[in-house]
Amino acid sequence: MSFVESEEHRELRAAVRALAADFGHGYFVKCVEENRFTDELWTAIFRQGFGGVNLPEAYGGGGGGMQEIAIVIEELAAQGCPLLFLIVAGMCGPATSEFGTDEQRRRWLPRIAEGSFKMAFAITEPDAGSNALGMRTAARRDGDSWVLRGTKQYITGMDVADAVLAVTRTGTEKSGRAELSLFIVDVPSPGLAFSAIPMSMQIPDTQSSVYLDDVRVDADRLVGGMPGQGLRQMFSSLNSERITVAAQATGLSRYFIEKGTAYAKDRNIWDAPIGAYQGIAHPLAEAHVAMELSRLMMQKAAWLFDNGLEVGEAAGVAKLAAADAALRCFDQAIQIHGGNAFARDYGLADLWGLTRLMRNAPVSREMVLNYIAQHSLGLPRSY
Repeated sequence: MSFVESEEHRELRAAVRALAADFGHGYFVKCVEENRFTDELWTAIFRQGFGGVNLPEAYGGGGGGMQEIAIVIEELAAQGCPLLFLIVAGMCGPATSEFGTDEQRRRWLPRIAEGSFKMAFAITEPDAGSNALGMRTAARRDGDSWVLRGTKQYITGMDVADAVLAVTRTGTEKSGRAELSLFIVDVPSPGLAFSAIPMSMQIPDTQSSVYLDDVRVDADRLVGGMPGQGLRQMFSSLNSERITVAAQATGLSRYFIEKGTAYAKDRNIWDAPIGAYQGIAHPLAEAHVAMELSRLMMQKAAWLFDNGLEVGEAAGVAKLAAADAALRCFDQAIQIHGGNAFARDYGLADLWGLTRLMRNAPVSREMVLNYIAQHSLGLPRSY
């Protein structure tokens, strides 16, 4: 792993930054107010090949990996456009690429890579959040088909999804642990319904409860073609999600620091910019330090992921550190702006909900610490 970014990565970063700057946070807020998906930005991202940068070239992607999609997500967030559904796309495409059959790759990857086919990811349930192995959604074999039944909750982007990648139980292992499998389910499908969950967060991406009432899918919708492979598929996807969430948090940290710095330079009190006072400068500098440290961890996790190395701890640490740093940067930007922070023209206060969410999701801070305590430190399991 190099601490000097490659020329290719610098060019990718600059190109995404330029594209996102043409939209900016004002566009993001407008989509929220109009209660609509960020279609124009989504189209622009995929038209230039950024959305599928982590998919194989053979299927229309950019041939990159986690490091490249992390750059895209970070730069979008750094311009005030944190797109949750792009994080979901960054899970579903690679899962199909890595674990799907040849036919599944040919069928779905080209359209995912061009952005014309959107896939949601359904794992969380009302009674099975962090305990994914306790999920109740089940799939049973019925001739040449599978029948899915259960409920999922807080599923991003069902209103724009063409399909949903659903994690289900397909049996029980000898150890008593749930046997998991992933299915690609068309939206709409008979028996599939979803309803939006009213959210206080100001984001253009909807959250939904999803109901699977004996949804029948053909056997070719089972990812990989064999049941019981879902645990490895699921954890690969979840590690991917934690890294891209860390990338988004890093981008938001940069956005907040840039906002705070610009205001500290321009705002004059007692004939001097407020940034000249250490009471302003030092906390902002400390927030920058926190961002840079968490960014390094995120980049390390992305590199480990791309090189097929153990990434569970690094992905969790990256997500925890980046979420904490983002909140610190947000709070400092708010403090520097004073009352102006809450005026919509300054583009800050509306991002609190999403910034705070990243401490809870896709995995809570406490569960990351549980993992580190048990697997890294060798302490007794506490739950």
